[in-house]
Amino acid sequence: MTVWLAMAGIVLVLAGFKPPMPVLRWSDSLGLVLSPVNIFRAAILCAECLVLSAIGVRLLGGNLRSFVAGFPFVYLIAWLSQVIAGNSRIEYLGLEYVIFALIFGLLIGNTVGIPEWLREAVRTEYYIKIGLVMFGAGILFQEILQAGVIGLIQAALVIVVVWYSCYYVAKKLRVDDEFAVLLATAVSICGVSAAIAACGAINGDRKKLSYVTSLVLIVAVPMLIVMPWIVKHFAMPDLVGGAWIGGTIDTSGAVVAAGGLISEAAMKTSVIVKFSQNALIGVAAFILSIWWTMKGRSPGAERPTAAVIWERFPKFVLGFMAASLVFSFVLSPALVTETKPILTSMRTIWFALAFTSIGLETRVTHLLGMEGGRPAIAFLVGQAVNVAWTLLVAYLLFGGILFSVPELQ
Repeated sequence: MTVWLAMAGIVLVLAGFKPPMPVLRWSDSLGLVLSPVNIFRAAILCAECLVLSAIGVRLLGGNLRSFVAGFPFVYLIAWLSQVIAGNSRIEYLGLEYVIFALIFGLLIGNTVGIPEWLREAVRTEYYIKIGLVMFGAGILFQEILQAGVIGLIQAALVIVVVWYSCYYVAKKLRVDDEFAVLLATAVSICGVSAAIAACGAINGDRKKLSYVTSLVLIVAVPMLIVMPWIVKHFAMPDLVGGAWIGGTIDTSGAVVAAGGLISEAAMKTSVIVKFSQNALIGVAAFILSIWWTMKGRSPGAERPTAAVIWERFPKFVLGFMAASLVFSFVLSPALVTETKPILTSMRTIWFALAFTSIGLETRVTHLLGMEGGRPAIAFLVGQAVNVAWTLLVAYLLFGGILFSVPELQ
């Protein structure tokens, strides 16, 4: 259902339904964000998401009346989270809308609780998977090539080594398989987006996703401050420093900010490397889906048939890949360029709805007590391996040792 709904939303945009997206970025004044015109744009986007998701809720047998009553409230929290994250100072610190959506949801869910009229609209998995299919429209094969062969080589080397290292440490600490997969994917690929994709691929626990997301965002802040200082203090080449930052900091906003603190060339390099890792989300989700589906067998059980594998396989991965292929090879570059900002905004609001729902459903006591802090230790060890290994790879690839230094200055 989420695949069909996401595809319907994409088709609407391609067919010409392109409402102006609300302005979310601001610096010193909220005047433009809170203007009547911008509020109207946000309301139009809310209506589109409501109609689209309500169709699915009805077909899935949900309570349509309750869903329609509660959805605008969930949307309002998600929108406010984006507005706060849109502040230039907040953006500079690398604090994304995800953390504010979680905080608002947690505050409401852990104080007044979820009222009955709102409960039907709190649908984490539903929103996440619609957003993930739309995410596929933004992962273009042509842009992967533009990211550069060197960037892709670094991304592949970092992902494989860091993923396995974090997963191994997590298992040694007796962290369960599901948690270990989320932690390893988040620290090795690109943080929040990768964790969302992994959670969907293995049908993971949303409370664990909330925990991992919080770790990613908390750890990114000191790294944003410390890593540029290290690069300058030890007089690292700008491109090496940028590649190091792009491969280790797990939020895109923090990557841009940290690279910019070094130089324009470092910032460009950090973005290229980060995009290279982002581009591999679909591949990672597909591999995880197959592995997790096969892993679900009980010891000694017969190998599942193709029908069983199809039943277990998360269909959103196929929708993600289909969207990527269509936007990469079927549509004209002009149409892709024209529609990409709209689809990006739509995908972001679906993710914001999902994390608001996670916050509303999660109890703080559950988060604090999750496996005695062992997942946090596994994440930090994985990040330490990431920092050391990525620095070595960055020197080899961008320091003129294995390849000539790219012309990015």
